[in-house]
Amino acid sequence: MGRLPDGPGWVYELKLDGYRAQAIRDSTGVRLLSRNGKDFSKKFPGVFAALNEAMPNRTVVDGELVAFDFDGRPSFNELQNADSSTNVVFYVFDALMVRGKDVKASQLRKRVSILQSLLVTSDLIQRSEQFASEVQPFLSAVRRIGGEGVVAKRLDSRYEPGKRSGAWVKIRINLGQEFVIGGFTPGSNGVDALVVGFYDGGSLQYSARVRAGFVPASRREIYLRLRPLITGKCPFENLPEAKSGRWGQGLTTAKMRECIWVRPKLVAHFEFLEWTGANHVRHIKFVRMRDDKDPKSVVRE
Repeated sequence: MGRLPDGPGWVYELKLDGYRAQAIRDSTGVRLLSRNGKDFSKKFPGVFAALNEAMPNRTVVDGELVAFDFDGRPSFNELQNADSSTNVVFYVFDALMVRGKDVKASQLRKRVSILQSLLVTSDLIQRSEQFASEVQPFLSAVRRIGGEGVVAKRLDSRYEPGKRSGAWVKIRINLGQEFVIGGFTPGSNGVDALVVGFYDGGSLQYSARVRAGFVPASRREIYLRLRPLITGKCPFENLPEAKSGRWGQGLTTAKMRECIWVRPKLVAHFEFLEWTGANHVRHIKFVRMRDDKDPKSVVRE
């Protein structure tokens, strides 16, 4: 796990396990869009209706859609399978435009102040709380409640979409991230292992083969999604590798013969123990598919 910046110029938020989304209200009405432009309005009608009540015209806010299970705990599985009875909340953490004025160049402290008076909060629309405190006690508190991670934000930062300026820094309490699926090895339920990687400078880099974390049903479901994407070309730019390496994650020419390649269109979330040399990961397991992420946006975190 990396280190978070500390000091009076930073605030901290809980890292929420959900779908990143932007809410937009203009002359045509309200839209609720994913980071890659997918319309969430019909999938989350309760939040959509609440936004109609909460948002002023010509306003754009950024946030996270989070679902909760019957015990009140965040559940990504509930979010993926949400219906009209699912408890979904939109946590708003930033403002991009307010009543026609672009505020992305304003400092974060000002944008947060704007949010406090901008939205009419409700059971379905909440502001993501920010905490100005020492980082280590905050991390300890997040661990105690079983939180996914922490996001540190510099108070004088601007909103810079698509940039990694260092003004926003996030860590997971349990190491993990999204990877792009570029192939698989076949098994009795369709998939025995997934072959995954991340993008670096526009090229897909192999990182691991994943066999853990599946049940027979998930193997069959993933295979049905991969089958239409099968191709004869390996999508990973750094293969084959010369050696399998100390931990056996290297993909040599001989091991590549076992693989079936797919077009890199699907993204999944994985947890793992650590990064090793050659951008490999150890003890990796599948957690869930991520349909809300653009594969090209998946980089090493």
